[in-house]
Amino acid sequence: MLDVESNVDLDSTDRSVRMLKVPMLLRNNVRNVTALGGLAIVGFAVLGAGCAESKAGTSGPPPPTVVVAPVVQRDVVLYIEALGSLDGYVNADIRARVRGILAGQRYQDGATVKPGQLLFSIDRSEFRIAVDSARAALARAETALAHNRALLARRTSLGAAKVVSQQEVEDAEAGARDSEDQLRVAKAQLGQAELNLSYTEIRSPVGGLAGLAQVRTGNLVGQDGPTLLTTVSQVNPMRVNFPMSEGDYLKAAERLKRLDGRDLAWAEKQFAAMTRGKPDGTGNTMEDALDLILSDGTIYPHQGLIVAVNRQVDTSTGTIQLQALFPNPDNILRPGQYGRVRMRRTDAGANALLVPEKALIQVQGSYSLAVVGPGNKVTLRRVEVGLVAGTSRIIASGISAGERVVTEGVQKVSDGMTVTPQVITALQTASAATAPNGQQ
Repeated sequence: MLDVESNVDLDSTDRSVRMLKVPMLLRNNVRNVTALGGLAIVGFAVLGAGCAESKAGTSGPPPPTVVVAPVVQRDVVLYIEALGSLDGYVNADIRARVRGILAGQRYQDGATVKPGQLLFSIDRSEFRIAVDSARAALARAETALAHNRALLARRTSLGAAKVVSQQEVEDAEAGARDSEDQLRVAKAQLGQAELNLSYTEIRSPVGGLAGLAQVRTGNLVGQDGPTLLTTVSQVNPMRVNFPMSEGDYLKAAERLKRLDGRDLAWAEKQFAAMTRGKPDGTGNTMEDALDLILSDGTIYPHQGLIVAVNRQVDTSTGTIQLQALFPNPDNILRPGQYGRVRMRRTDAGANALLVPEKALIQVQGSYSLAVVGPGNKVTLRRVEVGLVAGTSRIIASGISAGERVVTEGVQKVSDGMTVTPQVITALQTASAATAPNGQQ
């Protein structure tokens, strides 16, 4: 019994304990729910704040930063440039005009020679013999003429006395005339022999630089015609030939009309005046003065002048050939060299509007500029471009001086966009316009 009662009591006690635990669990769950609800509210508050912040951040990126520069208006110096070929003022080919063995070379290869200086000699033996033979023939002709003239005189007197026939008198007259002709032939042959003898000494017809000898001593020359031995070039002044486009020629036609009388004497006077006006020989001392840029990029220290224009335009290239003279006192320039001839333009460059070349937007042959206006808003404006001036370009129309154009970051902008500009000073822009060529 005791065991049963104790079991009953334990069961009832266990039920009582479980019944007491239920309300406690309920209260704990309520507290947990309340706590979870608070956490949920806090979470929603945080999420709400995050959404608000994200909405505030999606208002748009900041305006792009670009570099702008003002449009500059000033005078610029523009040039026409062309590739020129240099040649001596006179190039004299020295040739052997008679057949013979080259006896000697009388100058040093590449040396400066004077007019009339002996350059080569040919063996003279054969030609001395020819001269002696011609002199003997001349003496015989003189003797025959004297004899025939005396015979004519006798027969003329005898004919007047009717001692000889008229036929004999006429024969004496014919013999005398034939002797006169033979004398002239003998004189001509002697002159030719003496001329051939003189050809054995080959002299320079001009002063200048003598080239390398093409034939050396001991060789037979003049066998199949005049043999080229060397060339002597008069290199002070130098001729420079260069092309000019037909369009540029038409613009400079008035300047190029004033070329009559521009010979060597005229050029030398002008070179002396230019040197006096500018001791170092540089600078535009005359309207038509030319600069010569050598193959290493240096500017030749002496300026040149145009002296001739070809008679026609080359139909295959659309250019006309011009010729200029450049002083060459130090023999720096040599025939066969190339250089860029630079001629100042007079038809453009005054009060030019300049923008950096990199600011231009080119689309299918048309040009535009990104102009930054009030409120830093961009306007894409179409413009007409002119000549190149160094790293800048002349604008013919479509923009005014002082307006700001985008020079860096052009690819970032579009019409109507707001930008953050960084300004380049006008001084920096103007210093970039050095205008080496003036080509479109």
